[in-house]
Amino acid sequence: MEKLDGKTLDLTKENINTLKRLFPEVVTEGKVDFEKLKLVLGEEVDDRKEKYEFTWHGKAQSLKLAQTPSTGTLRPDKESSKNWDSTENLYIEGDNLEVLKLLQKSYFGKVKMIYIDPPYNTGHDFVYQDDFRDNIKNYKEITEQTAKSNSETSGRYHTDWLNMIYPRIKLARNLLTEDGVFFISIDDNEKDNLSKICGEIFGEENFLATFSWRRTDNQSNIGNVAKVKEYILLYAKDKKAVKLNKMDLSDKAKKEYRYKDDNGYFRRAILLHKTRGRHEYKVTTPTGKELHGPWMITKPKMLEMIDNDEIYWTQGGEEQPYGKIYLKDSEGQIISDWLTIDFGTNQRAAKEIEDLFNIRSFDFPKPTSLIKTFIKVATNSNDIILDFFSGSATTADATMQLNAERDGKRKFIMVQLPELVNEKSKAYEAGYKNICEIGKERIRRAGAKIVEKSGKSDLDIGFKVFKLDSSNLKTWDPDTENLEQDLFDLQDNIKDGRSKEDLLYEILLKVGIPLTTPIEEVKLNDKVIYNVGFGGVLLCLEDEIDLDTVQEMIKLKPEDFDTKVIFKETGFLNDSVKTNAIQTLKKNGITDVRSV
Repeated sequence: MEKLDGKTLDLTKENINTLKRLFPEVVTEGKVDFEKLKLVLGEEVDDRKEKYEFTWHGKAQSLKLAQTPSTGTLRPDKESSKNWDSTENLYIEGDNLEVLKLLQKSYFGKVKMIYIDPPYNTGHDFVYQDDFRDNIKNYKEITEQTAKSNSETSGRYHTDWLNMIYPRIKLARNLLTEDGVFFISIDDNEKDNLSKICGEIFGEENFLATFSWRRTDNQSNIGNVAKVKEYILLYAKDKKAVKLNKMDLSDKAKKEYRYKDDNGYFRRAILLHKTRGRHEYKVTTPTGKELHGPWMITKPKMLEMIDNDEIYWTQGGEEQPYGKIYLKDSEGQIISDWLTIDFGTNQRAAKEIEDLFNIRSFDFPKPTSLIKTFIKVATNSNDIILDFFSGSATTADATMQLNAERDGKRKFIMVQLPELVNEKSKAYEAGYKNICEIGKERIRRAGAKIVEKSGKSDLDIGFKVFKLDSSNLKTWDPDTENLEQDLFDLQDNIKDGRSKEDLLYEILLKVGIPLTTPIEEVKLNDKVIYNVGFGGVLLCLEDEIDLDTVQEMIKLKPEDFDTKVIFKETGFLNDSVKTNAIQTLKKNGITDVRSV
């Protein structure tokens, strides 16, 4: 019976395995022979001492930090969740670096779109330090103290921000589907540095756009230049695989469809063009004139369009044929990289939140209309959207709104550090002690408002809450200050105060099962068997497991796909039952049996 190691996806090992698949000769005993790799790559290796590169103090450690597995877990919090049993949305409280590590196995290559609005490093926002040795312990310390800003007077002002953002973006890229995209908001302070980081992580060839967004409809008359815009960088996992959706036609664009026939309104498409035309042939006009091109389409296509009444002929003066593009057939228009105040402003975004809470809780939130635009062009109905700097949960609100408008089934994953709210703020006075409390309440209120407005009762406006914590198992916890006591305690390796459900979700993360996978509780006498994903994984985390329990698990095995079975290492009635259980499972076609 295989013992689960309790670690998240080992990205270094995965990278080595990828190299091994491509160039098996360069990997020996799990180590990469760089001299052989250079020979294999030939002249493509740049070994010059002077070359273009982007670096800063701590970059190597940031890369290593991104590839260091986490031994933490996510503990379910049903009490602060909504529609726990039916929702496919997630709200995760915790340090997003550790959360991204924990999501690697379960969500690797499954997220269609990521949008984040990280700290801009303005000298007033919070940029926290990661702890290379134990980030779980570091996270607990952070959540118990007031967040500190990254002062411009610091000698590591840019360095601290770069070391914070780099490993998070690197981990996030792994979660994207091959046709997935990554949006990130920023202003002038770190735009250039961020562009270099994204170019390195995604590859410069996967850059799609830099959107300029006019974030305010007010223009101050202070200083030399009024700062009224921000940027949103857009990168693809693989640019060749990406096809963005078109936006709805604007009222201005609809005016171009000013011609009409029996099939409806249409706009003209140029067919005759002196420089872009490539086809020379004769076309006779309705009045008998001859036109010789050059045409943008072939002669057979032109004749077909004439026969099908798909040609519009200009009248009066020189006759000329145009194609007809009907409004009813239009797929819309491609998104522009200039986003005006029509896409929302900071002021309107603040008003959205104020209308929900009757308090002003965020100074520069993003409007749902802006994020909804990105979701429209980047995702389809059943896609997953991730925001790991969730803030006021605008992305969740925008996702639910779009689902209501388009009958969609998009799912969101929100991740947010529970930063403490300023005790002098209106939000604190209203009872909200940290940002997570505000974000969760916004989703509750926004969801209720969307249902009321749309009249649709089948929308997923719920969310499962999980909170970052240390492992539920002593054997997976790196803290070994008292080895003798630890060895004694391992007779029962589950920590005090942790439930079977805590352990269940930790196991699902470690074996790569999404956190919203359906789970059925099957009861047999006083024992509970967890049936995960309709038999994909069967778990019994009880004590004194007997063969009757094992036989019941065998009945739950699906016929059309394999299943994993997981027990607690110390859970069997005795060693004899444990041995017989493993053999019985093998006889019934279950060979993947593991323990924790």
